[in-house]
Amino acid sequence: MRVQFWGTRGSIATPGPGTVRYGGNTSCVSIRTRSGTHLVLDAGTGLRGLGKALLAQGSDAAARGHLLIGHTHWDHIQGFPFFAPLFEPGFAWDVYAPRGFGASLRDTLAGQMQYAYFPVSIDAMGATIRYHELVEGTFAIDDVRVTARYLNHPALTLGYRIEADGISVVYSSDHECHSRSAALGVPLGQVLGALHPGDRRHHDFIAGADLLIHDAQYTADEYPKRIGWGHSTVEYVVDLAIGGGVRRLELFHHDPSRDDAAIDALVAAARQRVADAGSALEVFAATEAAVVDLQAPAQAAAAIGDDAKVEVDTVGLAEKQVLIACPDAGLALRILAAVQAEGIPALVAGSHAQAMRLADPDRLGAAIVAPRAGSDDAVALTNALRATPGMAQLPVILVAPTVDCPAPGLCTGATGIAPSVITEWLSPQFTKTYLRTKLRAALLRTRARWQAAPLPANENQRLQALYRLAILDSPPEERFDRITRLAARLFGVPIALVSLVDVDRQWFKSRSGNVGPQTSREASLCAHAILEPRAMVINDALDDDRFAENPLILGEPRFRFYAGHPIAAPDGSPVGTLCLVDHQPRHFGEADLRVLSDLAAMVERELHSAA
Repeated sequence: MRVQFWGTRGSIATPGPGTVRYGGNTSCVSIRTRSGTHLVLDAGTGLRGLGKALLAQGSDAAARGHLLIGHTHWDHIQGFPFFAPLFEPGFAWDVYAPRGFGASLRDTLAGQMQYAYFPVSIDAMGATIRYHELVEGTFAIDDVRVTARYLNHPALTLGYRIEADGISVVYSSDHECHSRSAALGVPLGQVLGALHPGDRRHHDFIAGADLLIHDAQYTADEYPKRIGWGHSTVEYVVDLAIGGGVRRLELFHHDPSRDDAAIDALVAAARQRVADAGSALEVFAATEAAVVDLQAPAQAAAAIGDDAKVEVDTVGLAEKQVLIACPDAGLALRILAAVQAEGIPALVAGSHAQAMRLADPDRLGAAIVAPRAGSDDAVALTNALRATPGMAQLPVILVAPTVDCPAPGLCTGATGIAPSVITEWLSPQFTKTYLRTKLRAALLRTRARWQAAPLPANENQRLQALYRLAILDSPPEERFDRITRLAARLFGVPIALVSLVDVDRQWFKSRSGNVGPQTSREASLCAHAILEPRAMVINDALDDDRFAENPLILGEPRFRFYAGHPIAAPDGSPVGTLCLVDHQPRHFGEADLRVLSDLAAMVERELHSAA
């Protein structure tokens, strides 16, 4: 895989003698796979140079490609009207960007080409241009698997994980750390087990990347005056890459005030931080015109299938109601103003009891909850809302003071609220722009064909029961392994697992078949299964909107069939499952369910004896 940088600067293009080495053009990166698939990440001013280079190589190089835009702020789209291949009849390009509520992607890109701003309209582009509006999820472009994830920025922004040829590249431009202490340089290793859930999701998104291209516009010293601007610090990005096991890091989106000498100093400081951590991470500053050739590790990934979909139905999404549950009248009015600016109907409840009376499962799209001072009643309300039939996946945005969590597995904030219960978390000093962006992301996630499981109502009790078993990360034991071997043989499936659902992962105490030792909880099907009183069966995951674009379905180990029976700790708390997985759809009858229940009881008995 070949990666080339065409624009590395953030915010505004900065040509001049002081930026000659690292470049002055804004964001644009190209990726070419071994088979020739061509992806372009962002359309900043660097896109013009790429277009000229492609035409110089001939029509075969320029005639077909895929442009993935992270968001439509000017520094990421100003090169679009200057991209010469788009003006060539017979050429065909696909353009991808986050789905919004208002103007279409085409109309947004055409806006900067209106007569008042630009002499040529978008209608003058002779190429065939297909526009794709994305929410979070995974989809395929030829031989490439692309995972799109929302970033933390004042505009709706997607990062992209690109996987092909056994190589993974993550492009994360315009992302702000959720955790203040991590942004200010507290080593991520000191807080990783108790990290803000937004940072934990981002950590999982970049984990294991062969190349991470990440916004690192500020330093920790500069950050306090730029909180809320939507960009990362170098210290946080270096620690994130170390913690995520990244092979190579390219610091990106260089601040326009930073010249080449200042970037040299940043790279030196970043490499010293890596050395102090005893890491093998390679750190560079992204350099305009630089080429990075990536070779696959020894264990190359499997080929990408064609099961993914990029289209998403958002019809009627802006007509959904947003419930504002806030005892502080002044704060409620600020929240209401932001919701109304999105054109979304809002209901305001001054108490949580009133909020429950107003919640209509048929119309409610999201809830914005603020707790009473010093109370954890936001968790109680969230659990009560999600326990209502039809609202198990309700997005909840918490507006409360945020602090870093004090202990792994018991992540609580200043108000005693477990952040993992919440979809998004904002400080009461939020800007209207940030709240509008978080609300858009929360609503759009409900249309993605991949949904993380909600937390059980007794999540803290459940985790305590799991930890009392003292079994996580313990060595393999034959008494569990013989059960998974027996299950795989009885049902004729390639994979059988004893899965334990931790705060942010599922860890496999026993695994029969070719599967790794753990996955993220967000992607875990077992996290859904522990919510059920009996076995959860998915005959074909591609037909189920909760799982169709789950990375474990579209990527390795490419599940299609799943059956998981919950297993409980001695106090009755569901701590995991005995689960069966197949790569093909299949039917699972009542007799099969009885046998699976019997085997799960055997696992439970072993767990209890260990306790």
